Amino acid sequence: MNKNTSRETRIVHVTAKGTIVNIVLVALKFAAAILGRSAAMLADAVHSITDLATDLIVIAFVKLGGRPKDKSHPYGHGKIETMASLIVGLILAFVGLMILYNGLCETISAIQGVKLERPGVIALIAAIASVILKEWAYRFTISEARSTQSQALYANAWHHRSDAFSSIGTSIGIAGAIFLGERWRVLDPITAIIVSLFILRVSYLIVSQSVNELLEGSLSQDIEDDIANIATKEPCVKSVHAIMTRRIGKNIAVEMHVNVPGNLSVSDAHTHATNIENKIKEIYGKDCHVGIHIEPSEEEDNEHE
Repeated sequence: MNKNTSRETRIVHVTAKGTIVNIVLVALKFAAAILGRSAAMLADAVHSITDLATDLIVIAFVKLGGRPKDKSHPYGHGKIETMASLIVGLILAFVGLMILYNGLCETISAIQGVKLERPGVIALIAAIASVILKEWAYRFTISEARSTQSQALYANAWHHRSDAFSSIGTSIGIAGAIFLGERWRVLDPITAIIVSLFILRVSYLIVSQSVNELLEGSLSQDIEDDIANIATKEPCVKSVHAIMTRRIGKNIAVEMHVNVPGNLSVSDAHTHATNIENKIKEIYGKDCHVGIHIEPSEEEDNEHE
């Protein structure tokens, strides 16, 4: 099994593990929402359904994105993973807006004097169980995301955690609605509103990062500075300019112009360029793309005369 196949297998395995958690929670939450008459729990249940959808998206897109480079795609298919992250983020945004709308409607009804039903204890139990299971799912997913450098898995991990935070808020709201009396039952839909804002924030972060990558946005200034430092530390390199960087799935692409002494032989210049490329790959991964354009400097190197 090659490294790329192993990476795909790990991503699919951890996503399938999260899918099992989501299936259990969807059944539990919908039952609790109906039996416990809780708007917040119903919103939480819908959120868990989107987790199931995103699990399938991650599995499908990672398999496509893991295909090797070919003639039509010389940089590989890594952008497919970025597209998966974008879809996950957009689904989160849809869920957040839906929960926000429902929460506002119920809160306005309560303010207008409509009597809200008291949530059942079963809804509280389901919310607490969700917090525990979804935080566990977040932890094993984010660990694998960091190990495999998968943006899609990273987005899915935060989808798990957004569900965990959603359930924390749901637990507080339901508990207040149950134990503080009729006048506090409005805490249930208010909690749904607060949860929706958190979900929308996570969605914004995922979508903005994904769009930036799809539009070939540069890597951070710190990374570009580090790459420049690697190049300038190579003997005979006088300066570096025109650095261009971007992310392609789990890998990065780097292109730069490097000034070397004008009297340096083509063979020696190539050796220095190769050294720079290897050092960059040691730090940022052997599969990253590095393109170096050699430019002669007016300054000569006496050692090579």
